[in-house]
Amino acid sequence: MDELAQAARLALRLITEFDSALVDIIARSLLVTASATVLAAALGLPLGALLALARFPGRQMLLVTVHALMALPPVVLGLLVYLVLSRAGPLGFLGLLYTPTAMIIAQTLLILPILAALASQQIEELAREYGELLRSLGAGPWHAAATLLWEGRFALATALLTGFGRAAGEVGAVMIVGGNIDRATRVMTTAIALETGRGQLALALALGLVLIALGVGVTVATFGLRALARRLSAA
Repeated sequence: MDELAQAARLALRLITEFDSALVDIIARSLLVTASATVLAAALGLPLGALLALARFPGRQMLLVTVHALMALPPVVLGLLVYLVLSRAGPLGFLGLLYTPTAMIIAQTLLILPILAALASQQIEELAREYGELLRSLGAGPWHAAATLLWEGRFALATALLTGFGRAAGEVGAVMIVGGNIDRATRVMTTAIALETGRGQLALALALGLVLIALGVGVTVATFGLRALARRLSAA
């Protein structure tokens, strides 16, 4: 118990004193996760709109594939990205393996199906509500998609927060493609796994507390957006 109490005290000291190693890991984690969320949104939201509004051959198969990819184990995704980016892989010449870029790619692919599926569901619901009105106003497919994306902005923002939280807590895929290299590719989740194995509980606990605080912040923001959306819809 004394050892755990001492580790907790040291963890709090690392946080309050903005330990350089701690700050470096946190900053890299936020950069990688935020970049992946932005890229996944840029690809996933239009894909969700396409699946919700368009009717084309193979649409059902694509929809099933997107939902199936939501259940893809992160370590399997990490392995696939590793094979593509490794020296013997088709993109090995880019030299991206064991870099933050490889980690961003892995996290983007991890949360892309989540954002696409949630966006498709939200836009399909809005299309049932506003589709007739948009058609009567002569809105084309692109205009209708943009309008529905805007109308569902609060729900879609919640989806983005969900994706961000999912990516921030990922360890398997980023460990495989990033290598957990100190001052290069080490992020909060991989550092916690490493420091726990080493018995360095203070740093692991400090990072765990920051990760918990981040998760709580994402949850609070999600509920805040939902409450704001309800107030605006009732106004």
